Amino acid sequence: MDIQKMLPALPQFLILLPTVISCYLTVRNQLKYTVFMTAVLCTAVLVPYSILCAWLHAALQIDVNIILLPSLILFFFLYRYTVTIDLSRCLAVYIGVCAIETFPAQFAYAFDAYLHPTSGAANFSMEAAFFQLGLSCLMLIAFAFPASRYFTWAVDNLDSPKIYYSTVALSSVFLFLNILAVPHSYSTLQAGRLSYLFPLLEGGALTLLVTIYLLFYRGMSIILEYTKLQEHSQLLMMQANQYQILQEHLNQTARLRHDFRHSVRLLTALAEKGNIDSIRRHLEEYNIQLAESASVNYCSNDALNALLGYYHEMAVSAGIDTDWKIALPEPLTISELDLASLLGNLMDNAIAGCQTIPENSRYFCLTSELQQGNRLYIVSTNSFDGKVRKDKDGYRSTKHSGKGTGLASISAIAEKHHGSVQISHNNKEFFVDVVLKI
Repeated sequence: MDIQKMLPALPQFLILLPTVISCYLTVRNQLKYTVFMTAVLCTAVLVPYSILCAWLHAALQIDVNIILLPSLILFFFLYRYTVTIDLSRCLAVYIGVCAIETFPAQFAYAFDAYLHPTSGAANFSMEAAFFQLGLSCLMLIAFAFPASRYFTWAVDNLDSPKIYYSTVALSSVFLFLNILAVPHSYSTLQAGRLSYLFPLLEGGALTLLVTIYLLFYRGMSIILEYTKLQEHSQLLMMQANQYQILQEHLNQTARLRHDFRHSVRLLTALAEKGNIDSIRRHLEEYNIQLAESASVNYCSNDALNALLGYYHEMAVSAGIDTDWKIALPEPLTISELDLASLLGNLMDNAIAGCQTIPENSRYFCLTSELQQGNRLYIVSTNSFDGKVRKDKDGYRSTKHSGKGTGLASISAIAEKHHGSVQISHNNKEFFVDVVLKI
């Protein structure tokens, strides 16, 4: 077959290359392999595939769009295989990029209609094909910075399947409208004012879609800022609670010191009478009062100490048997907020798990220790009813649909500090092992 017949269609299939690059820009921190390995894999698949599709188009006279649409579905599975994000974020990014990439095709059809008014989409010219490829590359350059900086941040930090699936639906509308708007005969674009209304309408639609994406980003920013404010507020509440506990402790010890002189007089009187049993009972009662008023100091950091004290009080109030051994680096060499969020999520999940079983079976063991000089090991073990929701992406929340945000936050913090998280369970216990490089 004459290779000249393949050449006009080849740039239309090479449009997959800027599309793929755009997809990976937003998830560059979520790649399963290195950037180089991902690039090699995609190039090794896309270039031969584009040549094969161009050959099929020329040999069998199959419309380019009929080949491209199934190809987009096929390449989604390749994309899904090479990233670590969940399905909702993967679909949102992929469908969003595909929707954006339909606009260069529409502008190229308008350009081709101007060059060849008697032709149609099935006879897409080489000039228009290169125009489409060039326009796609220009859009890639224009969107590279905001996509790799702002939208990457959003994808890395916001885990909300409902929001992402809503963007999938919105992007799909624009994608399918552009597919339906493909002018099979350019004569339709020559009727009335369509010759210039068509590109204007497409430009307006592109502007609208980009504006919606920017509003989506802004909305996610507000949600994340609100979440951080909630975390700060919760931490302040815990510190206030710990302050109240310390104040109560000071009041109790002040009363004990005030009452101590009465105890001394009583003990003196009992000793003069030789009443050893009464002295022993009084001392035992006094020791009990001292133990009840003692305040536990878990670490030297006031905020973390408040956090640990808050959850310990919560655990005791819930009838949970606690065994905590806390050792943290001094001075603290890790973000206070990160460590507070990690420990808070661990303790919150553990206490919630304990409350799923009868009170006499509840226990929660928490240990943190420094090893090898620069690694902080945190091990949490709690009793629970053995019921979990789990899929290939990990543990799901038992409180609501979707991924558990507590465990996701723990994993994100561990990854941020070049550590790891191991989560497991059996019929009676739930285990979380965290390692942080400090």
